[in-house]
Amino acid sequence: MRKIIQITVFYFLIFCAVSNAFGQEKPVVDPDIAVKEAIYTKYKKEVQAYSKKDFDTLFFEFFQKQSDSKIVLTKEEFYTYTIKIAIYSEKLGLLYKDQKEEAQKSKQEWFNRSYSEYLNSKK
Repeated sequence: MRKIIQITVFYFLIFCAVSNAFGQEKPVVDPDIAVKEAIYTKYKKEVQAYSKKDFDTLFFEFFQKQSDSKIVLTKEEFYTYTIKIAIYSEKLGLLYKDQKEEAQKSKQEWFNRSYSEYLNSKK
């Protein structure tokens, strides 16, 4: 009887170890993170000085280029637009404390945009 309990406990421990090893979520690795962070550093001060009109111009220019089937943005151009929009979202969170959480969420969404997904949408 004791042997059966030992075997059962042994298999239970192995099951727990295996399920933990395979059940852990793998972190998403963004291959373009270095490009994004370089653009963020390069344009942060410039975008924080944007007026609402400057931002609107940037925003509409991005969506016009994105929706135009004849234009395919380069990786640098795509990330320059998305990161600038993310920086402006961050600025709004600093200006309007009651909207800080929403602004941070918007910033993260823009920062997480992927060039490969953009290219797939152009097909």
